[in-house]
Amino acid sequence: MPTIIPYTLDRHAEVLALMEATPGLAVREADSREATARYLERNPGLSFLVEAEGRIVGCAMSGHDGRRGYLQHVVVAPEYRGQGLAHALITRCLDGLEAQGILKVHLDVFADNDLANRYWTRRGWQRRDDLIRYSLIRGENENV
Repeated sequence: MPTIIPYTLDRHAEVLALMEATPGLAVREADSREATARYLERNPGLSFLVEAEGRIVGCAMSGHDGRRGYLQHVVVAPEYRGQGLAHALITRCLDGLEAQGILKVHLDVFADNDLANRYWTRRGWQRRDDLIRYSLIRGENENV
């Protein structure tokens, strides 16, 4: 039976493997063990994993900047989808953010990730067409 557990750094390699195996999800240097350690330390108790049969089959990371929350890397292995695991992960993240006074949460989805875009729309998340995100990479590595 799948169990939701806190995201701890000792499971990072398994989470990375799950993310790399998931179409529509980008893995960057910002997902390194070191960067993930900083994220988890900065946002304690706000990121969760699903463990089933001794392996990681789901993940949802969340954090905030003091005003707005952010969900990242919400993923469930295909063979475990349809069991409410993503919903359970997201609920844990949202409850944790709300307990810290964060009531508005954002997430990014690649425009061509139809599966994810349908998922979030079906669950009542508002697609924002009034904003354009700009990014700036300081340095020469495009994969940060």
